[in-house]
Amino acid sequence: MKPLRSLIPIGTATVLPHTAQRVRKLEDQLLAYLARWGYQEIILPTFEYLDVLSVGLAPEVLDKCYKFADRTSGRMLVLRPDATAQIARMVAMGVGGESIPLRFSYRTTVFRYELEHRGRDREVFQVGIELVGDDTYQSDAEMVTMLAGLLEQVGLPDWKISLGHVGFFKALLSRSGLSIAGRKQAELAAAHKDLPRLEQILTIERLPRTMVRNILQVPERCGQHEVLEWGKRIAGKDTQLLKPLRRLEQVFQQLEHTRVQQHVLLDLGEFRGFDYYDGVVFDVFTSAVGCEIGGGGRYNHLVGQFGRDLPAIGFGLDLDRLFSALERDGQVENNGFAPVLFFTSGRQTDEAFALAQTLRVAGISVIEQTIKQQHMSSIAWSAREALRQNISRVILYEGKKPASDSVLLLECTDSSQPRQSRITIKELPQRLRADIHGYI
Repeated sequence: MKPLRSLIPIGTATVLPHTAQRVRKLEDQLLAYLARWGYQEIILPTFEYLDVLSVGLAPEVLDKCYKFADRTSGRMLVLRPDATAQIARMVAMGVGGESIPLRFSYRTTVFRYELEHRGRDREVFQVGIELVGDDTYQSDAEMVTMLAGLLEQVGLPDWKISLGHVGFFKALLSRSGLSIAGRKQAELAAAHKDLPRLEQILTIERLPRTMVRNILQVPERCGQHEVLEWGKRIAGKDTQLLKPLRRLEQVFQQLEHTRVQQHVLLDLGEFRGFDYYDGVVFDVFTSAVGCEIGGGGRYNHLVGQFGRDLPAIGFGLDLDRLFSALERDGQVENNGFAPVLFFTSGRQTDEAFALAQTLRVAGISVIEQTIKQQHMSSIAWSAREALRQNISRVILYEGKKPASDSVLLLECTDSSQPRQSRITIKELPQRLRADIHGYI
């Protein structure tokens, strides 16, 4: 017997109509909110030249890329592994224009190879933004405030933003005497909150006990003002340690002027998973899912790696995780195009088609279906057929005359007989538009 094989690659998904329309509605909500802050949507290429984009990607990200040869030039191409690096490349080339600062939003898909047993997607749907050309604590606070506003806008339950600055932990590791390789390993362990691994790295390199204790405490320091006070005690007069703490404090104080601060936890061990972050960083968590649903941070040196030195900051949301969290809390809506099932017999094909077109022009979703004449008089059959197709409203264009001036509107539920209304054709579009919010 041959082993069963998956019909689609592991880590990918087919999104069916009912879910797809709800995802699109969520995307539209997010992008509309971002537009109110002045962020304009861009569409990024699906693949790029590997040698060009790799300038801004860490080795571990490059290892997870999907690569293939360009049949025309012979150069290696890479499927989009990261939107931020693409936007940095674009800005460095001058594609985004010269009017600094630049504000971009995007909805896109990133592709990364993940081992099957990790349970992670290889195709990740994202919505995000990038602000290029502004290096102030106010712009850091703007990012966090916008992110919080997005989460409130879509009704995400019980969420927190973990806010840190990679400069503090990096400076602490630099002062510790760790080797370059040891520092890199320690950063990766801190990013994954893997304290046993972090302690092992510090033990192997035989650091002083006080230094080991301080480093191990960083990933566990999570709270509000008391976290900053602890950091200052560790920093003493070391300007390299104090500088990121002061920036983080400025951002946190700026957030005090909004309701956002109550959702923010300061975390000196916040590191994220990308090498290009070099300033304030943040992640979003909710009790509805067991992992972060998005995040971002400052990457002041990434654009410069592509040839144009500009500061930047941004964030991205994992749409699949966000959608799952909202769905579990019953917060996801359809996109407003709940269809009407339009039944007609073969006797009135032309008139029915014209009426269906009139309704579509009026913004109503119509599925037209010709049925046998005997079914036109059966309310029960029409209701069952509509429910079988997951549709709540039915129009019966039934009159015995070729040009009837009214239709029968059925409103169907699983638990009762359909409610019937006789509606004139002239009044029908207005009635359907008035009813539509009860069916989305």
